[in-house]
Amino acid sequence: MATEESLLLKVEGLGKQFGGVRALEGYDLTLKEGELMGLIGPNGAGKTTVFNLITGVLRPSKGRIIFRGKDITGFKPDRNAALGMARTFQNIRLFNGLRVIDNVKVGIHMRHGAGLWATVLNLPILRRSEAAMEERALEILNTFGLMGYKDELAENLPYGDQRKIELGRALATAPKLLLLDEPAAGMNPQETDEIIRLISRIHQEHDLTILLVEHDMKVIMGACQRIQVIDQGKVLCLGTPEEIQNDPRVIEAYLGRPKGHGHA
Repeated sequence: MATEESLLLKVEGLGKQFGGVRALEGYDLTLKEGELMGLIGPNGAGKTTVFNLITGVLRPSKGRIIFRGKDITGFKPDRNAALGMARTFQNIRLFNGLRVIDNVKVGIHMRHGAGLWATVLNLPILRRSEAAMEERALEILNTFGLMGYKDELAENLPYGDQRKIELGRALATAPKLLLLDEPAAGMNPQETDEIIRLISRIHQEHDLTILLVEHDMKVIMGACQRIQVIDQGKVLCLGTPEEIQNDPRVIEAYLGRPKGHGHA
């Protein structure tokens, strides 16, 4: 069992109601430092609601969220980002009119910008900061195999590469916790294999803790150490990929309802 000290994220009794509808009820989650966990469930199970509550897009109706030992329940997304939380979305959200490298720099600037007065007065620290950001952005682009596209507009890149830019921009904020919402959505099998390798690589090389929501079981089973399953707003089970794959409750939750591809 993880000690309190080793936990990066602890979610206790989280609930969310939209009018009379309970989207999430009694939700618990613990994430240890350096863990890569998957979150799965049928369409409408509450997966995206979990992400929105943890990151501060939504405020919980009840329950607590503890991140890095601090109660962040009700904190706004920008405050959570400053504490070391980064997220990608089901639908790509890039600055399409900016170059690829500038999209990545946006993430770096949030963490390492020189500040207003240094910018206004063009102080030497600004030039040093800009040079450092350029170097870091190039490192990230190299990691994601995007160096050849650095000066292209983001909107001109193929879909799979746009996904990589978004992942690179999230990584550029130097997060402690990275929440990936359907990172393989819309990808072909080759792109999916590549994104699994990338996620595993950045997890190991950047000492990251990752929470991953994904419909593609190949991604979940190929990348995650533990998997949590939710259904109808409640935790169904938690285990290793092998345990989850063979759990009759999971099989029933997935096969006992019509197939679909709506948002959770």
